[in-house]
Amino acid sequence: ADGELVQYHYGLKDLVTILFYIFIAIILHAVVQEYALDKINRRLHLSKVKHSKFNESGQLVAFHLTSVIWCLYVVVTEGYISNPRSLWENYPHVYLPYQVKFFYLCQLAYWLHALPELYFQKVRKEEIPRQLRCIALYLLHIAGAYLLNLTRLGLILLLLQYFAEFFFHMARLVYFTDENNEKLFNVWAVVFVVTRLFTLTLYILVIGFGLPRVESQALDPERGNFFSFLFNNILFRMSVLLLVCLFQASVMWRFIHFQLRRWREYWNEQSSRKRAAAAAAGTRQQTKLLKRDSGYHENGVVKAENGTSPRTKKLKSP
Repeated sequence: ADGELVQYHYGLKDLVTILFYIFIAIILHAVVQEYALDKINRRLHLSKVKHSKFNESGQLVAFHLTSVIWCLYVVVTEGYISNPRSLWENYPHVYLPYQVKFFYLCQLAYWLHALPELYFQKVRKEEIPRQLRCIALYLLHIAGAYLLNLTRLGLILLLLQYFAEFFFHMARLVYFTDENNEKLFNVWAVVFVVTRLFTLTLYILVIGFGLPRVESQALDPERGNFFSFLFNNILFRMSVLLLVCLFQASVMWRFIHFQLRRWREYWNEQSSRKRAAAAAAGTRQQTKLLKRDSGYHENGVVKAENGTSPRTKKLKSP
């Protein structure tokens, strides 16, 4: 009533909250699967492999779209986009607004719920290592940003990552419904490159210029200060930036390799279609030539090319 702003810190009670929202995420997962994805699958008649990938992309499209809208609302209302200096000012950001804390807890709950879903969805054994690696990376980065008081930077990075992932899985859904439609993959390629550039720029801005200017440069785990004293050392700062650049470069290399392979398969398919069309056209032309040489039939009588009979006419005597 008096306008006092309540903020929150992380603690052991977060585990109980996360456990509760894991069950909520499992229920929502089942609702999306039952009332949306299963009905579409029955109409498309997909194979087992495509069926599994369609379900995975369908669930992630719903999650990424919700997370992008929610995360964008949080960063706009908290002023993190309008004031980029807030990403490192007053570090460590120990006390969080309610919506920031709630967003992180829900994100952790979702990716933890994905572990039992591997069993519930009967994911193929070949797909399990890839999905486990993806889940582990998301949990590592989200929990790291939450526990190390880098929540503001983590929000912007999650927004960029989820935005690119949304287009990728949406393109997969469209591709499964119509294999000739790959336009959304081109859109995803552009969005992916742009988000990687923004991510790298954000890292350089925060790590290279922001955190070294924080007033409190002493190691103080009790106050949540884990990094600023390290970033005051230019050697450590440059080493971290080099690692970040190498990681982003490896991601871009894998992306470029994937695009080159995809384009090569596309052009090979197009060339094979052209060769098949040319062969079919040659066969039709050869058939026409054979018909011309041997004449054609009309009412059971073989006619020559000029319409006359190939048999010689008998001359009538005058």
